[in-house]
Amino acid sequence: GIFVTMIPALEILEARAAALNVREPWHFFWLSGALSSFLDNAPTYLTFTAVASGLVGARLEDLSTLIGSRLGEQLLIAVSCGSVFMGANTYSGNGPNFVVKSIAEGAGIKMPSFGHYMLYSGAILIPIFILTTFVFFR
Repeated sequence: GIFVTMIPALEILEARAAALNVREPWHFFWLSGALSSFLDNAPTYLTFTAVASGLVGARLEDLSTLIGSRLGEQLLIAVSCGSVFMGANTYSGNGPNFVVKSIAEGAGIKMPSFGHYMLYSGAILIPIFILTTFVFFR
């Protein structure tokens, strides 16, 4: 249901992409990652792919046009990496995070709370994401 209801929002994002002032690959990496930390990866990916499509004059339905442009390809890579990598920042960022937590607690292993998990993952992952930004998206 979420994907059907997203269609109008995706159309608006695609049409108004230039007004959002999100232009560089590192913008897409961090913004899609921040959203993906708290939402599932797929809607986040679609959201920022729509923005990237609008920036390069492509249509979301035709990803070959997006991939055909050098900037579009870089933006799509940044969206993909941000959406997937930063889903590990929280328990809610990726469905399997909750599954692993539940299985571990079922086995008697003490797991950190939501906030403690964010602190722990942030201390480890944020420096890696900063390095990733400078190596791949600047």
